[in-house]
Amino acid sequence: MVCCNPRTKKALKIGCGITAILLIILLIVAITLYFTILKPKSPQVTTRSVALETVRLEPFPAFHLNITIGLILTIHNRNYGSFKYDSSRAYVTYRGDPAAEALIEADTIPARADHDLNTTVLIDSDGFSKNPNFLGDLFSGCLNFTSSTALHGKVTVWKVLKLKARTVSTCDISVFPKFQNATSVCKSKIKF
Repeated sequence: MVCCNPRTKKALKIGCGITAILLIILLIVAITLYFTILKPKSPQVTTRSVALETVRLEPFPAFHLNITIGLILTIHNRNYGSFKYDSSRAYVTYRGDPAAEALIEADTIPARADHDLNTTVLIDSDGFSKNPNFLGDLFSGCLNFTSSTALHGKVTVWKVLKLKARTVSTCDISVFPKFQNATSVCKSKIKF
């Protein structure tokens, strides 16, 4: 068997060296892109509107309070991939006691865009009126609720890369029945 001549060996070594250098550069560029541009970021959830639609208080024969809140949340997707999520539920609690739940319809949040999420929550005091802090909070004029939502879905980056993801959002809602208004502050995280 004839071995390669020295010129062929040298060309082969140069070719392999250039290929190795190009692969290393390509790997460095891919890692840099992932950790800078493609790194998953939590969506920003802001409350555009919290409207106290109705407050119905029935003190007799048995104490009963119904509060209807209309929420418009804006979700800013800071990622380079769209997020398509399934139908879910938002749960509202008052100091740990269940107060309400609301349906969230399946939808898609486009990449690097804003998406409005509208929902109405009917809070019924049957679940939390026995809480020892309830009457004190009601007479002070402020009822504090916590809303939590988990959206399960898929993130699609450049129509090629598809990952399962879950975003978890919590909102602190303060209802002022005396003034017929409410405020809200939300936080959100994404998990893969």
